[in-house]
Amino acid sequence: MRRAKFWMTAACLAAVLLCAAPALAAQPPAPVLPVTGASLIVAGTDQQLWSENGDSELAIASTTKLMTVLLTLQQVKNLNTVFTQGPWEDQPGDSQIGLTPGEKMTVRDLVIAALVPSADDAAWDLAYNLGDGSIPRFVAMMNAEAKTLGLTHTHYTTPTGLDTPGNYSSPNDLVRLADYDMHYSAFFRQTVKLQSAQIMVGDDPETVTNTDTLLGAVPWIDGIKTGHTTDAGYVLVSEGTQHGLTLVASVLGTDSEAARNASALELLNYGFASFHQVAPLHRGQVIGHVPVSYSSKPAKIVAAAGYASVLPKSAGVRVTHTLPAKLSGPLKAGAVVGHARVLVSGKVVADEPLVLARALPAISMWTKVGHSFGRAFIVVLLALAFGAAVALAGRRRRPRIFAAGEMEER
Repeated sequence: MRRAKFWMTAACLAAVLLCAAPALAAQPPAPVLPVTGASLIVAGTDQQLWSENGDSELAIASTTKLMTVLLTLQQVKNLNTVFTQGPWEDQPGDSQIGLTPGEKMTVRDLVIAALVPSADDAAWDLAYNLGDGSIPRFVAMMNAEAKTLGLTHTHYTTPTGLDTPGNYSSPNDLVRLADYDMHYSAFFRQTVKLQSAQIMVGDDPETVTNTDTLLGAVPWIDGIKTGHTTDAGYVLVSEGTQHGLTLVASVLGTDSEAARNASALELLNYGFASFHQVAPLHRGQVIGHVPVSYSSKPAKIVAAAGYASVLPKSAGVRVTHTLPAKLSGPLKAGAVVGHARVLVSGKVVADEPLVLARALPAISMWTKVGHSFGRAFIVVLLALAFGAAVALAGRRRRPRIFAAGEMEER
């Protein structure tokens, strides 16, 4: 339900009006990436722009921590809460901050450690405490949340992301989870953008560095999460923003950090070069004015909703609308009096109602009678004036008749 609400709200960015000229530039070719899987979506929506093996169930390494941290932020509202590290044994390939059993850290610093340097001991500490001393119990919570969020190609067997049978996700699920995290928590958004941070590990301050080396090197990258294991290869989920458009990309199975970064940038750049945000209609935008019976003041017509979407730059957008020739009251404010159709590359994608901005009152009988008599009275006056003018003109042109003898005197 929570996921459905999120995507419904996000995807309902609404509906189009007015015109946008077709872009003349051809859409760039889709990228060819050295990956086992990749995906690209518009942030805040479920709109997919591109994917390769998007639903393949693949090892995901430390991007597993996207779920570990989400559950933590859902359950712990006071980030100054202190957790005590339980029994912990190093494993080959661990990335860690050096926590020892019995050592205490705030949840805030544990989350930073899990996301920024991707510390496995910090993620394990969070899972151990939130699972009431049981890692399997916490992993069961991770899988329950994946189901709730509709991540149908995701399954967890570890909170850290070390190569473990049955721990996998898909490129499409990863971008959706990352996007959900970014919208769920301001603290998450702030943390994944940090190039470095200072935390307290027990009683000792420690500076940690982000494993996402695109941060700082590329100014429009907003960060999210890296991962690397033998099974997963190099993995990266990235968010980037250009010209008001935010995209989320995942690349899995690259063979080096350089290939990981290059693939993520190529995929994001493809998205920014090929698509753009269009929002030519806003709710309440004035569309036109329609004459009103027995009134000299026309009715103002506005859009009941707006339309916003991310479209290929090569797509043409055209809008048509229908309105009545005249309106008569009574009509309530918001009454539907017309429609606008939005066409993208000739196909109707939206049909939006046009409504009255203000109510039209009923017209009284006296107003109608007065209006009718008023017009008749004006016609009569004009006729009388015309007749008088004609008579006066005729009188001025009439020849004078002289009496007998009057001519001789003159």
